[in-house]
Amino acid sequence: MTLRVNGKVVTPTGVIRQGCVELDGDRITAVAEYPSVRDGHWIVPGFVDLHTHGGGGHTFTTGDAGSARQAAAFHLGHGTTTLLASLVSSPFELMRAATEAYRPLVEEGTLAGVHFEGPYLSAARCGAQNPQFLRDPSVAELTELIELGGGAVRMVTLAPERDGALEAIKVLTAHRVVAAVGHTDATYDQTRAAVAAGASVGTHLFNGMRPVHHREPGPVVALLDASNVVCELVADGVHLHDGMLTHVAATAGPDRAALVTDAMSAAGMPDGEYELGGQAVTVADGVARLAADGAIAGSTLTMDAALRHAVHAGVPMVDACRMAATTPARAIGLGHRVGALQAGLRADLVVLDDDLNVVRVMRGGSWLE
Repeated sequence: MTLRVNGKVVTPTGVIRQGCVELDGDRITAVAEYPSVRDGHWIVPGFVDLHTHGGGGHTFTTGDAGSARQAAAFHLGHGTTTLLASLVSSPFELMRAATEAYRPLVEEGTLAGVHFEGPYLSAARCGAQNPQFLRDPSVAELTELIELGGGAVRMVTLAPERDGALEAIKVLTAHRVVAAVGHTDATYDQTRAAVAAGASVGTHLFNGMRPVHHREPGPVVALLDASNVVCELVADGVHLHDGMLTHVAATAGPDRAALVTDAMSAAGMPDGEYELGGQAVTVADGVARLAADGAIAGSTLTMDAALRHAVHAGVPMVDACRMAATTPARAIGLGHRVGALQAGLRADLVVLDDDLNVVRVMRGGSWLE
């Protein structure tokens, strides 16, 4: 049965002020002008979050399938129709158990894949990652996880300066797993070597990275310089100054910048005491920090809030939607299936009011109740 959703339709190339998204089943069949339509709500593509550890009081970091299902449902309510379940640095036994637990959720479509943020990270730039679990990349571990996941493992963040990192990146990309650079003290040249080996994502750019210096540009400049690298940005006003957010959006462009939440279980929850990767986290005024040293510990962000923040900071609406959907979908190899309001793609869309608050969410042609 054909269904039409009318309003201000945001496509990758512009806004159709009097537009219509036509659907049949779970697919978009047409996106076009519809002059008889009143200029109504914003119709934007379902958001794609590359990097989230949980939300709504539930977490992805423990490998519990029930908790993961609830966290995904929470973010779906905020317009995220495609997401990766991100873990933090953990013992291999937990990584293995999580891969087993989440594989059925990937196969049924609740999750788009698993993202291991660590444990192959820099101790000097570990941020809220638990330092007791950090170690050099292991090809044996990665190979076992990839085989166990049967396609569920979608992305791994590592620090390119660690021993064995370049070999690990080559193994990941050979198996069509995205290699991301993050939590790193790497030099500019070490980062460029990682990109040459196949790394294609910068994990929450600037955060957990050696800062830019005019005599040693470090990983930030190397990642921004690489034409094939998508740079994650946490648009919550805490991880990044708005001036830096808009600078990267303008200089890298919306095809190389992706909005992410880096959300933890406290997203959508009251201030209070939480846990991340075995470490105590305190949330005050919506900002999550390690109780031990005050390091930023993920966020309480949702993708609709990230979009609003980016637009209010000065990112054009069309660019912000590309950064929230089209670019992240392409970054993890799903651009042929989701991430834009285009004929042939899955019918994932979000209806927003003029203040960019969520009115309705559709996933696969079905409205979320």
